[in-house]
Amino acid sequence: MTLDKSREKIFSRRAALLTGGQLALFAGLGARMYYLQVLQSDRYRTLAEENRINLRLLAPPRGQITDRFGAPMAINVQNYRVVIIREQVDDVAATLVRLENLLDPGSFDLDRILRDIKRRRAFVPVTVSENLSWHEVSRLEVNAPNLPGVSIDVGMSRYYPLGSVASHVMGYVAAVSEKDLTGDPVLELPGFRIGKHGVERFFDTALRGKAGNSQVEVNAVGRVIRELERDEGQPGSEILLTLDSTLQTFAADLLARERSAAAVVMDVHHGDILAMVSSPGFNPNAFSEGMKGEEWRELVQNPYAPLTNKAIAGQYPPGSTFKIVVALAALEAGIDPDSRVFCRGVTRLGNRQFHCWKRHGHGHMDIHGAIRESCDVYFYDLALKLGVDRISEMAQRMGLGSRFNFELSEEKAGLMPSRAWKQATYGEPWHKGETLIAAIGQGYVLATPLQLAVMTARLVNGGKAVTPQLILQPAPHDAGEESFAAPEFADIGVSEIARTTVMEALDQVVNHPKGTARKSRITDPAMAMGGKTGTSQVRRISMAERDGGVRKNEEKPWKERDHALFVGYAPVSAPQYAVAVVVEHGGGGSTAAAPIASALLEEAQRRSSARRNAPGRVADSGGSEKASPL
Repeated sequence: MTLDKSREKIFSRRAALLTGGQLALFAGLGARMYYLQVLQSDRYRTLAEENRINLRLLAPPRGQITDRFGAPMAINVQNYRVVIIREQVDDVAATLVRLENLLDPGSFDLDRILRDIKRRRAFVPVTVSENLSWHEVSRLEVNAPNLPGVSIDVGMSRYYPLGSVASHVMGYVAAVSEKDLTGDPVLELPGFRIGKHGVERFFDTALRGKAGNSQVEVNAVGRVIRELERDEGQPGSEILLTLDSTLQTFAADLLARERSAAAVVMDVHHGDILAMVSSPGFNPNAFSEGMKGEEWRELVQNPYAPLTNKAIAGQYPPGSTFKIVVALAALEAGIDPDSRVFCRGVTRLGNRQFHCWKRHGHGHMDIHGAIRESCDVYFYDLALKLGVDRISEMAQRMGLGSRFNFELSEEKAGLMPSRAWKQATYGEPWHKGETLIAAIGQGYVLATPLQLAVMTARLVNGGKAVTPQLILQPAPHDAGEESFAAPEFADIGVSEIARTTVMEALDQVVNHPKGTARKSRITDPAMAMGGKTGTSQVRRISMAERDGGVRKNEEKPWKERDHALFVGYAPVSAPQYAVAVVVEHGGGGSTAAAPIASALLEEAQRRSSARRNAPGRVADSGGSEKASPL
């Protein structure tokens, strides 16, 4: 009896404990459910919504670039690309192998893809290949079930209709590198391109625009079911260049006949760059599409340096075109333009001889004849009277020896030496012989084609310190008569009589029977040009070479031949356009550079009526009304 009661008590106690435990368990579950469903309901509702809805950034359309007439020079075209999202792929290596077998040969850069996958966040799509063909798109779509985490994306790529014709001005866009990343999520978008060179680089921020976004509903495995909302963002700004694409193409065709050359055509009153060509050029579309290693090596190893913009970064001894500066310095110093110097072909200074290009001399020369026939001895005499510092000071007033800091960052400054410069640079005094050499644009003197064009423009535009412009500022529709006025530039402080004297001589260089550029004159009197030839020596023929039969410049290796230069303007009666042409190792300026300059100035004038109707310049001829007619 006692044993039964004891068992009954044990059973009752265990039953009570079990019941209590069950009650505690249900109470705990109830409390947890209350916590999750009531107290944390907002939080989990948000998380669930986020799992269902993804927010994706949309790259804004890059702003277009056009010439002064609105002709497209950089546009966006649609392309298809395949992207991979690491966090949605079970085996990245196996997936990439399958992709490689589906894409055309040469479109797959495994090292680059693995590098991008490693440095990007797991949920960021990484571009595998761009510019897919329809065949590639079809193959990928058919095999989509076997490629989780892989998708085809429709994007925009940059296209340059003129190709290499304006490559150095336009520059190019390319993929974002690691050093370009700033934390801006737009830069991590697959296929996003930024400006790396030229105008594309200078205006990159404005051209990018503002990113949009897309809200999409996805299923449990992340597949997009539908788009809920879309904000396209703001397209990049449109950039209007001063270039005339037709004249640019014309210039490129002319320069393509030479191995390496550069030319600049500019409006002398506004500073508008109408054409700027460096030849050979490169194909900027190759950078947009993704340049292959072999293509890059060919560009870098090309002996004619297609990646260098020689119009602004090529620094050349200006040769006899520099005599314009020396003549202005002399006239401003009060030297009589009618005073004569006898040229017998050589000038002696101490025990050194400085030769004129004409071995037997020019005879008696005044300033008109010396410029017209490019007499070196006359300018040796002027240089000794002036000294290098006065020449250097005038050169800087004419725009030589310093950068203009305009829209192309690779611009070089050239060099205008002085006594102080040499002392500071080499710790040595300046020598008189160096002054003679500088007077004919040799020795330390260096200038870019752009600087030579500006020098010519400042001479013929009334002595205004015009600076080059690549961006056209549209005139407001209600600007009225004021939109006809040229921009205000400071006066360079050269007297009208000095400028007129030199311009008369430049007219004779082309249009006088003894002028060095007579063969390149424009026969239409209304379009006649003036100008100055130049030939800068690269290396003198050695005695050993002479003994070996080398007598002429063209018999030397190409790299050692003289540079050919010409600066000019037109029309002579009311200057509107200035031009500078440099043909690397082209020989004489009169034979290689002057014909190109003549053709460019003639074409520029033919197109002047069209240019007057450009949207940004209501009338280009407005400035010419202020010019000093000869």
